[in-house]
Amino acid sequence: MKMDFHALPTPCYVVDQTLLLKNLSLLRSVMDRTGCRILLAQKAFSMFSLYPLIGKYLSGTTASSLFEAKLGREEMGGETHIFAPAYREDDFDEIVQTCDHIVFNSFEQKQRFWEKVQKAPRAVSCGIRVNPEYSEIETDLYNPCFANSRLGVTEANFREDLLEGVEGLHFHTMCEQNSDTLKRTAEVFCKKFGKYLKQMKWVNLGGEHHITRPDYDVETLVEVIEQIRDEYKVTVYLEPGEAVALNTGFLVSRVLDIVHNGMDIAILDTSAACHMPDVLEMPYRPEIVGAGKPGEYAYTCRLGGPTCLAGDIIGDYSFPEPLKPGDEVIFCDMAHYTMVKNNTFNGENLPSIAIADEQGAVHVVKNFGYEDFKSRLS
Repeated sequence: MKMDFHALPTPCYVVDQTLLLKNLSLLRSVMDRTGCRILLAQKAFSMFSLYPLIGKYLSGTTASSLFEAKLGREEMGGETHIFAPAYREDDFDEIVQTCDHIVFNSFEQKQRFWEKVQKAPRAVSCGIRVNPEYSEIETDLYNPCFANSRLGVTEANFREDLLEGVEGLHFHTMCEQNSDTLKRTAEVFCKKFGKYLKQMKWVNLGGEHHITRPDYDVETLVEVIEQIRDEYKVTVYLEPGEAVALNTGFLVSRVLDIVHNGMDIAILDTSAACHMPDVLEMPYRPEIVGAGKPGEYAYTCRLGGPTCLAGDIIGDYSFPEPLKPGDEVIFCDMAHYTMVKNNTFNGENLPSIAIADEQGAVHVVKNFGYEDFKSRLS
C-alpha cells in the first residue's frame, strides 16, 4: 500500500500497521499450532502505542529492566516476564510486584532474592538462565555464548542442590537466525540440561528467532517446540522482539546539503549514530526505497548524518537521479532496535513516531523537542 510521507516532520519513524498485523498473525499461528506462548521482547521494540494491538495476538511482554517490565504491565498486560544479568536491591520489591516470571542469571542471585519472591504479593515463577556453550553467532558483541560470557549458568556451574523454587530454564543464544540453528542449539541444551527440565513447568527458548522473515522455516520451529513440549511436559515460551516488528517500519529523512570530496556526499537530517545506531554497531547497510547498490543506478552518493562524528556514515547508494536538498530518503526495516536505542548526541532531536493505518493514512503519535533533550541532562 502506498503511503504519503510528504507531510511528515523529518526525521520520523513510521510503522505500517498492515505489515505489523501480518507478522502478528504468523506468530499467533505458531502459538495456536503448538500451544507455546510468545512474548514481545521490549528490548527490540517498545512502541507502546501499538501494545493494545500486539496484546490481541501475543501472550504478553518480556523485559530486561524494571522500567521495561512496568511499561509492559501498564500498556499491554498479559504475562510480564523479566531477565537481567543482575538485579538491583532497590528495584526488586517493585519487580516482584510487577512480574509473573523472574529469570535469574545465577544461583547466587536466586538465593539472594528468594525470600522476597516468597513474600511477593503475587504468584511469581522463577527460572534460571543457562548457557549451553553453543552458538552459531559469528560476532562476539552479539554472542551470549562467546568465551567468558557473563550470561547464563554453564553446565559445570549448575547447582542441582539449589533448585528449590526454580520452575523453568531459559536460554538465549541466537541472533537473527533461522530455525535450523534453533534445532541444533536445542539438541545441545537438552543434552546438558534436559534432566533438570523434567521436574519443571516451563522452558524459555529466548529470542532472535527470525520467524517472520520470508525464508524462515516455520515447520522446523514447530517441530522443535512440539518435541520439547511433549518430551518434558513443559510450557514452551519464545520471546522474539525483532520478529514482531521485522520489515514493518520506515525512517523518513530529508537531504540537508550535498558536499563533494572525491564523490558526492549527501548530509541528511538523520544520523546513523543517533537514530539508527545498529548501522554502526552491527554493522549493516539498510535498504532505501528506490535506491540501489553503488553503480546500480546512474548516480552514486554517500549518505551521512548531521553530527560531528566523522564515522556518522550510513553508506554508499545509487539513485536514478542526483539527490538535492529537500529530497526524501526513506530507510526500510527501521522499527526494531531504533526507537529503543536512539539518543540525542550533539543535541540532535529524536525522530517523530508515526503509524500508517490499514488504509495507508499516516498519523504522527509522538513529536520530540528541546525539553526532551534537556530533561535527560542536569
